[in-house]
Amino acid sequence: MLVAAGLFALVVFALGVFFYTQPTGPDASGLAPDKRAALVRPHSPTSGEPGAKVTIVEFLDPACGTCSQFYPLVKGLIDASAGRVNLVIRYAPFHPGSDEIVKILEAARLQNLYWPVLEAMFKSQSAWVIQHQAQPALVWDQISTTGLDVGKARADMNDPRIAQIVAQDIADAKTLEVAQTPEYFVNGKPLPEWGWEQLKTLVASEVRGAYGS
Repeated sequence: MLVAAGLFALVVFALGVFFYTQPTGPDASGLAPDKRAALVRPHSPTSGEPGAKVTIVEFLDPACGTCSQFYPLVKGLIDASAGRVNLVIRYAPFHPGSDEIVKILEAARLQNLYWPVLEAMFKSQSAWVIQHQAQPALVWDQISTTGLDVGKARADMNDPRIAQIVAQDIADAKTLEVAQTPEYFVNGKPLPEWGWEQLKTLVASEVRGAYGS
């Protein structure tokens, strides 16, 4: 009888430890379950190894000066990760006119020119962002050297499916309380404090946790 009672106590203790150590409230990614679905959508552009265990989600605005400055740094971080880190792009077009720039980007993606066009936009940003407002009419000349079929892109950017992508990203940015760009989440965890060093530190921590080094 005493043995049975002892075994029962051990089972109860084990179950207690199991449930105590399971994530409760906000999930293990650092986001509440109702916000986790807003982090990545099937339409989101990605870069890097698809099977990477560490994912950076970046909400960006093509007209954002800091986004253009951080882009090569984040790209370098992905390239140097040996396939352990990838990048997902989301849109938060806060600047006036930037939603149209996003549509141009998405039209370029239909021609498999998403990344060259994004890089060309960032490099030429000062030519088409005037007094903090995006000027879509001025961006076409800046991205024509990428091989983009401009006529096709002008037509494709008005596709209702692209408008839906932009609307979904704006809604998700609001759900996730994105208030500035660039905004980063690493494996679902927001930066504890904004900054490049903070992003590198969080990525390194997640890489160590996922790969052990």
